[in-house]
Amino acid sequence: MKTLFTFLAVALLGFQLHAQTVTISGTVTDDTGLPLPGANIIIKETSDGTQTDFDGRYSINAQIGQKLVFSYVGFETKEVRVKNHNIINVSMKPSAVLDEVVVTGYSENNDAIRKAMGYSVRRNDNYATSKKERKLKGKATGVQVNSSLYGSRGYTNNNRVSDNESYGRIEENIFKSVSTAPLSTFSIDVDKAGYSNIRRMLNNGQEVPQDAVKIEEMVNYFAYNYPQPTGKDPFSITADVVNSPWNQNAKLVRIGLKGKDISMDNVPPSNLVFLLDVSGSMESPNKLPLLKAALNVLVDKLREKDKVSIVVYAGAAGLVLPPTSGAEKIKIRQAIDNLSAGGSTAGGAGIQLAYKVAEENFSKGGNNRIILATDGDFNVGASSDRSMEDLIEEKRKSGVFLTCLGFGMGNYKDSKLETLADKGNGNHAYIDTTQEAQKVLGTEFFGTLYTIAKDVKIQVEFNPAKVQAYRLIGYENRLLNDEDFKDDTKDAGELGSGHTVTALYEIIPVGVKSKYLKDIDNLKYTKQTNQNYTDEMLTVKFRYKEPDGNVSKLIVKTVKDDNSSIENAPEDLKFSAAVALFGMQLRKSEFINTKKKEDVIALAEAGKGTDADGYRAEFIRLVKSSK
Repeated sequence: MKTLFTFLAVALLGFQLHAQTVTISGTVTDDTGLPLPGANIIIKETSDGTQTDFDGRYSINAQIGQKLVFSYVGFETKEVRVKNHNIINVSMKPSAVLDEVVVTGYSENNDAIRKAMGYSVRRNDNYATSKKERKLKGKATGVQVNSSLYGSRGYTNNNRVSDNESYGRIEENIFKSVSTAPLSTFSIDVDKAGYSNIRRMLNNGQEVPQDAVKIEEMVNYFAYNYPQPTGKDPFSITADVVNSPWNQNAKLVRIGLKGKDISMDNVPPSNLVFLLDVSGSMESPNKLPLLKAALNVLVDKLREKDKVSIVVYAGAAGLVLPPTSGAEKIKIRQAIDNLSAGGSTAGGAGIQLAYKVAEENFSKGGNNRIILATDGDFNVGASSDRSMEDLIEEKRKSGVFLTCLGFGMGNYKDSKLETLADKGNGNHAYIDTTQEAQKVLGTEFFGTLYTIAKDVKIQVEFNPAKVQAYRLIGYENRLLNDEDFKDDTKDAGELGSGHTVTALYEIIPVGVKSKYLKDIDNLKYTKQTNQNYTDEMLTVKFRYKEPDGNVSKLIVKTVKDDNSSIENAPEDLKFSAAVALFGMQLRKSEFINTKKKEDVIALAEAGKGTDADGYRAEFIRLVKSSK
């Protein structure tokens, strides 16, 4: 009997140890020791999981004896059993095969299949969503979840981005002849949503839609070491010329702007209205829960002199936090924590109410801004891009700026958010991780808030004695008519404190034969060459307004020809060229002669520099893991 009791006690102790829950933490790195942000950690045979942060760190609760499954696009999956200790560090090896996890739903009427799959199905707005799907969706970038479907549509291509995501059509810029079009005019763009959005897709192992690739937003995601402005103008100008890294006998021109850094002590009070989408489409963990975490990052930055209001919208719009001092952080956080998702999406009503609150609490001489956070799925009231554009164009006359933050996947409306931000004198960002939230709403946010120049336009005039043809890389949806440059009624982009803006042109010099050029007849009446400026390749003109001004100011800079090789170029130029090349590869551009990602990697590594924040290393890893 004593032996039996001993056996039972040992067995009970073993069962208790096996069922004991412990908190496991650690880091996930590649085989060189570099951290892997966004790596997935899932408890095997469950839907519980987490992701690593920007430094590769993670934390998860699991039971002793369970297995943790570590996965990352482009690396071999690794399983580790949980033992009675709290630290598990994992080094992952690169893999030539991209693993994919697919969860596919079936008809709610098929009880046998539903029971076999192990989940129940509920009806919601004409579609069924599994409980397991809602747990998985948004938690792990390596897990592709297909919504519960019906009949013959029970299978879908998991490698595609959802057709319900929308992107404005982009027609890639072509080479233009200097003899017929000597001027190139466009608005600056400080939006960065394009890069973080395609990063999300690539980390998911998905094919990137060509219209989602906005090369200027990819290039401008990264900061560059341009000099601080020293004169009266609020930004400095950098311009240089090197041989093109992807086309023989062509040249690459870089134009860079650097906004003046303003100390936080000198930033005026802010009147901020958070306009938050709490509709049913925001229920997923990578939408409203991520948004709430992101807003808490911003709350940490608020000062006593800043005011914050919160407007929410779902089936209707409402004010959940009246104007509150930034010093009352507990009150603001409670309002954020109480948010929950449900209902339809009355986006138009929400925008109207947000502008009303912002205007009633307008801070003269301060920063007045609405921060719209949504997946962009407007489906009640004013919802089309055109109607939203008209509404925002009217409201921006009040002096209230608009920032748009995109969240989630599956029904993300990039085109709507870009339209709203452009017409609202603001910017557009896409938040895919808590690390991106820290970057957008923490490190960079008050620089974004403090606009130092608005309606910034660039016009480049090419010298026909030096340049046969040119092509602006990116900025397709920022092009302006040449006459718009001097027209102060034409809207353009804003530049914030400390912001950098980079534009790249590819140049075909005079006398060079190129397959990208089509012959045109000689012009009878137009002079082809001005011999007085044979040492100049181009002249760059900039126009901008003071944040509260209505009349633009002009800056002019000339750029001389240069035969420098890309190998001797500044590191920043090499890296921006690498990002542009990768974007052109994703777009399947006809204007590059290399489709090899190894060429992107080599150029990016040569331009990586000190990379204090690790963003350039992350880009290199992203290219290596891409298909």
